[in-house]
Amino acid sequence: MVLNLVIAEAALELVPSKIAQHASVRNDAKRRDLDPSRIVLDRSIHHSAMGGLDEDHKRGRPDLVQLTLLSITSTPLYQSGGVKVYIHTRNDEVLEFRERTRPPKSYFRFRDLMQKVLVEKPGSGLIAYRESNIPDLLKSIRPDLSVGLSVMGKPMKLEELALEISGSKNPVVLIGGFPKGHFSPEATGSLDSLVRIDANSLDAHVVAARLVYEVEKRAENQR
Repeated sequence: MVLNLVIAEAALELVPSKIAQHASVRNDAKRRDLDPSRIVLDRSIHHSAMGGLDEDHKRGRPDLVQLTLLSITSTPLYQSGGVKVYIHTRNDEVLEFRERTRPPKSYFRFRDLMQKVLVEKPGSGLIAYRESNIPDLLKSIRPDLSVGLSVMGKPMKLEELALEISGSKNPVVLIGGFPKGHFSPEATGSLDSLVRIDANSLDAHVVAARLVYEVEKRAENQR
């Protein structure tokens, strides 16, 4: 069993053309000697420019994506090849990580790497780029179980969910890659189920780490 984890509708994107000429964006680009349209949107820097963007509350958080990735890729299950990771962005771009690939721990190195991938769009390598929405991504993975984790889902103990996942051959779990809000109807409509694992709203990196750990324990028991 390989657990396919999708950081879905992630707050990771290049600066939209709509705000590329805003002073905060231009100043950031000038400091880094880059074109404004070829830098990653980051709320901590471009906050004043983001007010006019649709769903701005869900955007501009590459740090959240990095933290979630590090929580996944630091686990023994991932390092043994038991987890496959995808980033799906709100713009329907998919970054597929080759088995055991580790992202940079430095935020600035991570940001620059994501920038490079989104600009150059490599079709292969340690991180491969392609355009795909959630339904098409799931079709390509061909899971026998697909679950989304959301506060809008049906309450379920994490231990029970991990048992169900570990009993599948090719499961997919979607974790929201955004700071606030919920999955789009397109995403939820593609899943077998939507599950809530805690009474509280948990950060994505906490959800990811707890899920992988619980699945890992059951994988150990099955050996």
